[in-house]
Amino acid sequence: MSLPLAAVTGAGSGIGAAIAAELGRRGYHVVVSDIDAEAAEATARAIASAEFHRLDVTNPAACDAFVEEIVATHGRLDVWVSNAGISKMQRFLDVSPADLARNFEVNTFGVFYCGQSAARAMIQLGTRGRIINTASMASKQGRVPFLADYVASKFAVLGLTQAMAFELAPHDIRVNCVCPGFVATPMQTRELAWEAHLRGSDPETVKQMWINDTPLGRLQTPEDVARVVAFLASDDAEFITGEAISVNGGAFMD
Repeated sequence: MSLPLAAVTGAGSGIGAAIAAELGRRGYHVVVSDIDAEAAEATARAIASAEFHRLDVTNPAACDAFVEEIVATHGRLDVWVSNAGISKMQRFLDVSPADLARNFEVNTFGVFYCGQSAARAMIQLGTRGRIINTASMASKQGRVPFLADYVASKFAVLGLTQAMAFELAPHDIRVNCVCPGFVATPMQTRELAWEAHLRGSDPETVKQMWINDTPLGRLQTPEDVARVVAFLASDDAEFITGEAISVNGGAFMD
């Protein structure tokens, strides 16, 4: 019997790379994708059973072709993780129409397109599928400075997750999302510099502010998120769908 198969988008670094690695450790064959093919390849090389592909999640035809290739090659698709995302910190009044559109193209439309492609394949295969979307602590509260367009795109991911879960439940496909907080990733390094500039401060001071806002007293790691994704992909979560699981050390409680 072939290994169960999981596909992860935006897995060239950060949370996506940690998710891919964790699923690989748990016995999945992992299809690693990223718009940066070299980064995807580096992630895949560190996993026992993995392959890599370049994927632009904002291109619905590319998403369809990617899923079709997975099914044609492996004959299965068990878990899909839509993790690809972007951010750019600026004041609300400075967000351009192009910035707003780009945030939604990657963070929301990409999840929509990939979810459609994965769900169609799972239904065709008769798979008891699991789809997990990466949302954010910012998908549950607007009290997030300098990220208005990002907040809007991630609120949309949470709502989309619920809508997908409702419509796909009759096909025995579970859909959930994870909502990370202050995660130590390359994206966070950029955000620290942006927020420090906007506050007239420095990155270390901002980092300490984030730690102070987290009751468990540290920045979270990508692995903290990856373990929750692996749980949602497992049979232990077989009666959980339409949920947005906060993984943020208590920085936001709901």
